[in-house]
Amino acid sequence: MTEIVAQPGSWVPSGMPQFDEAPRYDVRLIREDFPILRRQVNGHPLVYLDSANTSQKPRQVLDVLREHYERHNANVARSVHTLGTESTTAYEAARAKVAAFIGAASPDEIVFTKNSTEAINLVAHSFGVRLRPGDEIVISEMEHHSNIVPWQLLCERTGATLRWFRITDDGRLDLSNLEELVNERTRLVSYVHMSNILGTINPTSAIIARAHEVGAKVLLDCSQSVPHLPVDVAALDADFIAFTGHKMLGPTGIGVLWGRYDLLADMPPFLGGGSMIETVTLEKTTYALPPTRFEAGTPPIAQAIGLGAAVDYLAHLGMPAIAGHERELAAYALEAMATVPGLRIFGPAIPAGRGGTISFALDGIHPHDVGQVLDSLGIQVRVGHHCARPTCVRFGVPAMTRVSFYLYSTTDEVDALVRGLEQVRKVFS
Repeated sequence: MTEIVAQPGSWVPSGMPQFDEAPRYDVRLIREDFPILRRQVNGHPLVYLDSANTSQKPRQVLDVLREHYERHNANVARSVHTLGTESTTAYEAARAKVAAFIGAASPDEIVFTKNSTEAINLVAHSFGVRLRPGDEIVISEMEHHSNIVPWQLLCERTGATLRWFRITDDGRLDLSNLEELVNERTRLVSYVHMSNILGTINPTSAIIARAHEVGAKVLLDCSQSVPHLPVDVAALDADFIAFTGHKMLGPTGIGVLWGRYDLLADMPPFLGGGSMIETVTLEKTTYALPPTRFEAGTPPIAQAIGLGAAVDYLAHLGMPAIAGHERELAAYALEAMATVPGLRIFGPAIPAGRGGTISFALDGIHPHDVGQVLDSLGIQVRVGHHCARPTCVRFGVPAMTRVSFYLYSTTDEVDALVRGLEQVRKVFS
C-alpha cells in the first residue's frame, strides 16, 4: 500500500466530521492488492461498480483467512488448548479493532452478528420487548428492507405504530415535520446513515437531538457509511449502529451491532444456547454480560478475524482518504453521466452530502436490459429495487440501475461506464 500524502482541500458531508485536509492515495497501487480486479469478464477487463452490494477483498484479508484456517482453526471461549487459545485471542482482538475503528468506549459494546440485518433484528427483538400499544417507531422512506420489515413485525407483535420521514424530490430526508413526527410517543428512531440506493448522507445531529429530547433511542443503519466515511459513535451520539463486514473489504457472514453498554446490559438475549449463559439449571438460566449474552452458539470466528484484517487495511489507508477519493469520483461520475442522453439520476445531483452510490434510469430501457448489456462489456452494476422498493415507488419507477464506487474505483472505470451506456442506447435505439 502506498503512503498517504495530505493535500489541501475540504469536504463537509452532512452530519459527518469535518476535515481541514483531504488526504490522497495512489489508486493504481491500491488496486494491486485486489487480485480479482485483474480478471476479465466476457472478454473485457473487469469494471466492478457494485461495491455497495459487496466489496472486493484485498490479499491482506484473504491471507489472514487462509492463515487462520491453516494454523489456528479452533472454537473460541471453550478450550484451554493452544489452538483454542490462539483462536479466542484473535477473535477478541478483532472485536477490539472494530471498537477502536468506530470510537466505541469499550470492546464490550461490540456484538458480532452475521450481518446488518441480524443486528437490526436483534435490537427489534431485545430492545423492542418493552414497546406497548400507543408507542411509535420512526423510520424513513429511503430504508433498506432490513430496516423496515423488522419494525413492521415488531409493531404487529406489540401494537406499536410505525411512522416515517418522507423523501424530497432531490433525494434527501424531509425534516419539515421533525418535531411532529418524533414526539413523546416515539420510543425508537431507526434510519439509514447513508442510503444504499440514493447515496444520500443523512443528517444526524437534529434528528438525534430531537429523539433524545423526547426520551427516544436512535439506531443508525451504517451499512454504507462505516465502509466509506469516518464514523465515530461518540460524535454521532446515536444509541445503536449496525453495519456489515462484506461491504468493507471483509468476509461475508459477519456483521456488527454497536450499542451503548448500559442499553445492551438492560436487554434480554436475542437467541438462547451455548456461550451466552452465566448458569443453567433445568429450572432457570441466568445470562452472561454483553456482548457474550448476544452471541449464542459458535460465532463466525474466521469471519470476525477477517473483518479485523479489513479494519487494519482501512485504518492504514485512512477513512478521510477513502472518503475524499470517493467524493472526487462521485463528482466526476455525476458530470460524466450527465452527458448520456435520456439518463435520469435519482438522489442528490451534486457531490455534497452524498456518497459514491448513484442510481439512474435510461428513458425507455428497462434496468435489467441495461445491466445485461453492461455485463457483456465486463461492467458489473446492480439492477432492481435494491431492497429499497418504497424508494422506487416514491420516484415512480419499478427499478433502477445502480453504480457504486469504493476505494479501488477509478475515473477510467467511470469512462468505461459512460461508453457502455452509449452502447446500451445504440442496442435499444
